Amino acid sequence: MSRFWSSLVHTLVPYVPGEQPKINNLVKLNTNENPFGPSPKALAAMQATLNDDLRLYPDPDAGFLKEAVARYYAVDASTVFVGNGSDEVLAHIFHALLKHEEPILFPDITYSFYPVYCGLYGIAYETVPLTESFEINVGDYCRPNGGIIFPNPNAPTGVLTSLEQIETLLQKNSDSVVVVDEAYIDFGGKSAVPLTSQYPNLLVVQTLSKSRSLAGLRVGLAIGHPDLIDALERIKNSFNSYPLGRMAIVGAAAAFDDVDYFLETTKAVISGREELCVQLAALGFVVLPSAANFIFVQHPDYRADALSKALREQSVIVRHFNLPRIDNFLRITVGSGSQNDALVRALKNIVAA
Repeated sequence: MSRFWSSLVHTLVPYVPGEQPKINNLVKLNTNENPFGPSPKALAAMQATLNDDLRLYPDPDAGFLKEAVARYYAVDASTVFVGNGSDEVLAHIFHALLKHEEPILFPDITYSFYPVYCGLYGIAYETVPLTESFEINVGDYCRPNGGIIFPNPNAPTGVLTSLEQIETLLQKNSDSVVVVDEAYIDFGGKSAVPLTSQYPNLLVVQTLSKSRSLAGLRVGLAIGHPDLIDALERIKNSFNSYPLGRMAIVGAAAAFDDVDYFLETTKAVISGREELCVQLAALGFVVLPSAANFIFVQHPDYRADALSKALREQSVIVRHFNLPRIDNFLRITVGSGSQNDALVRALKNIVAA
């Protein structure tokens, strides 16, 4: 049926999400899902919304959720944009703010959806190599560009860029939009949201899929100057006026309001990550410093693809990227205590063999 495709479709190379296998008793550590469930208050709020009102359209502005986000970050609701997962928010950002004559810049090792958006919207881009230690060198971004985007901490490496470096980047690129994609910031970094009041060219993107355990709900957001938010609203209302349903709005708002549960679970993930790093280092793995809910590791004596295959044979699944510079690394989600123990046991068996 490809003869009915538009010319654009033939050129697209779609994003490949992490595998969601239908296998029982699998230790699934490949998609960075939170091992702890959502806030009980979020679940209760969603259950209370299961009523006859579902026959009505949701609030197209999702004002209830925007107010909750604004309360949490101590910003004005006019600086908040929400969408159907951070991937949709990012898509609107590429369309609304990053399509210019100059190419946009992002790291050579980064979230692999970025070049997909560029292909979809016809945006020129250049990749900027990370350092040998997989860090962002902000000096490398001081050149003409149509915008800058990068995850912080970076994905899939987990390496954090400091707020001081981000501020330098903003100052040296005052005529470009700088997008900081903070999907994993709550597991060990400091958010750049406070900088949005000082820098009108900064847009911070976040998701409720990771630190608030709502990957199945699909809620994302962006915070920045009202001029940037207005551009996103124009795109959104030209695409889908109702990206969030009633349950998503109330559930996400309740998750933001339940600060105690959020702090408890993120602290538990961080503790699990640190323990896992020590255990894998003891097995000879090189572990990159991570501020995310995953770790990026390699072993000097084993190929990553072989390790991934051997782990799968023991019912443990992790993520391997067959890409330049990182083809001998594995990205491993920090799971529950029992999941992490199963991973370590499997790796001990593999190394012993």
